[in-house]
Amino acid sequence: MADSPKKVVLAYSGGLDTSIILRWLQDTYRCEVVTFTADLGQGEDLEPARAKAAMLGVKEIFVEDLREEFVRDFVFPMFRANTLYEGTYLLGTSIARPLISKRQIEIAEATGADAVAHGATGKGNDQVRFELSYYALKPDIKIIAPWREWDLTSRTALLDYAEKNQIPIAKDKRGEAPFSVDANLLHASSEGKVLEDPWAEPGDYIWSRTLSPEDASDVPAYVEIGFEKGDAVSIDGEKLSPATLLTRLNQLGHDHGIGRLDMVENRFVGMKNRGLYETPGGTILHVAHRAVESVTLDRGLTHLKDELMPRYATLIYNGFWFSPERRMLQAAIDYSQQDVTGRVRLKLYKGNTIVVGRDSEKSLYSADWVTFEESAVADYDHKDAAGFIKLNALRLRLKKMLQG
Repeated sequence: MADSPKKVVLAYSGGLDTSIILRWLQDTYRCEVVTFTADLGQGEDLEPARAKAAMLGVKEIFVEDLREEFVRDFVFPMFRANTLYEGTYLLGTSIARPLISKRQIEIAEATGADAVAHGATGKGNDQVRFELSYYALKPDIKIIAPWREWDLTSRTALLDYAEKNQIPIAKDKRGEAPFSVDANLLHASSEGKVLEDPWAEPGDYIWSRTLSPEDASDVPAYVEIGFEKGDAVSIDGEKLSPATLLTRLNQLGHDHGIGRLDMVENRFVGMKNRGLYETPGGTILHVAHRAVESVTLDRGLTHLKDELMPRYATLIYNGFWFSPERRMLQAAIDYSQQDVTGRVRLKLYKGNTIVVGRDSEKSLYSADWVTFEESAVADYDHKDAAGFIKLNALRLRLKKMLQG
């Protein structure tokens, strides 16, 4: 093929599907393949991926620990906005894709590759997220999406291809997996197959990151999270790196059954999809961040942030992390976080994250102003409220008087 790629950087997990993609790229395009495997905290040993890539003839193999960058430069900026897609989803899969894409493009430039490839299917959101990111970072890059191109349309065809090409198949991969799983340091998601009936309650075997609330400890745990400029920096007074902090919160969330979500969401490509998400540490972090904002953010900033957040969440969900509008919103969100410094005390108990205390040197809360007792503040006159109410009621009164 005249426009065939010469060298392709493949986002490679080491699993069966991406191993088949690796061989398919070599066979179809007669090109050199560079593999990139990212450790985003999915909890797997990645050295087997390196070994399998070498066995399949790959000469340039990249296996990188990106956990700190992932949390510092992607998860934390997103959490400054209290980001939820469709009111509930903490975007654990969505926020990982731009980092993987960014490193693929950087590796392509470093190795002289003229193309990138991913293993996302033609029905999901990930194909959009990967490819929008690729194009935003390198407009002339060639993109190969095997699931949209090849004729391996069944599980049997994939297994036959693997056997024909001597690609190792784990025993548990010969049968069709009961559902699809994606995981990183922020979350684990499960979807498809046995989970496709939105009426059917998922079995306990689905959940991998959390105890069920029923099985969680009968004794609540208290935890204090410290924040600086909107980012969590400490747990119980101990300063921690971003990835270490999220790992610690994940364990607390696991032990207390926190962070489970069963939702039907609207995919960017058009259909609805049921997803089961576990975001234990992220759920704790989300609650804590809103709590520290409650005493440090002005009302106008708080309400404007809440108005902007759904648009910001949709941009991330749809794959527009590197878009100018997401960057613009990020600048506004980051400006709002200048004084979001303080500490929050939480009680974790059987699936619940309960705020029991918040404090900040930047606090806007004043007991003197809000107290029902005799106030020490001389500037607040209760009688002023009458005029305030009358002015706000004027349009309501006029409408009733003039229109009945």
